[in-house]
Amino acid sequence: MPERRLSRRTVFVTAALVPGAVALAGCKDDASGAGTPGTNGAVNGTPTSPGPTGETPTVDPAVVAALSTAATQVTQLSQLYATASRKFPALRARLAAGAKYHVSHLAKLKETEGVAAKAARSAVPASAQAALAAIAQQEKAAAVAHAAAAAKLSGTPARLLAEIAASETQLSSTLTPKKKDAP
Repeated sequence: MPERRLSRRTVFVTAALVPGAVALAGCKDDASGAGTPGTNGAVNGTPTSPGPTGETPTVDPAVVAALSTAATQVTQLSQLYATASRKFPALRARLAAGAKYHVSHLAKLKETEGVAAKAARSAVPASAQAALAAIAQQEKAAAVAHAAAAAKLSGTPARLLAEIAASETQLSSTLTPKKKDAP
């Protein structure tokens, strides 16, 4: 019977995986042992289960404030899309995807208890090209604001804001009118 030799790759992969498997074997995933000791399973300052006094979980006010600000910005963008689509019917197809994304983003933001959005009037420029440029600029500004807000949070709210910022960055890029090449 031929002698079996272990390759360096096999030894390295095994050495890298075994400590992780041993560490995971010691984890508890039940309610009594989950989470960081003393946090009562809290995520972003929000308890995931009622405490010993039977209190109902509340959402961290900083998270509600950040998500409410984002919801207001997304609402304003949605209104800008709607106004531009009404004023320039030729842009409807080009703006449809962004409008749809903002509706879904607003719905996700409002899933967090206490999040509210404030509506505001949005003015649309006189030409279709100027309207596209204005929307692209607003998308870019909102993306920067949402990325900054995401950096200050953690967990699900941070991921949601980062996803929204990524979408807004992409929309800004695709809606920015192309500069005409000079001869």
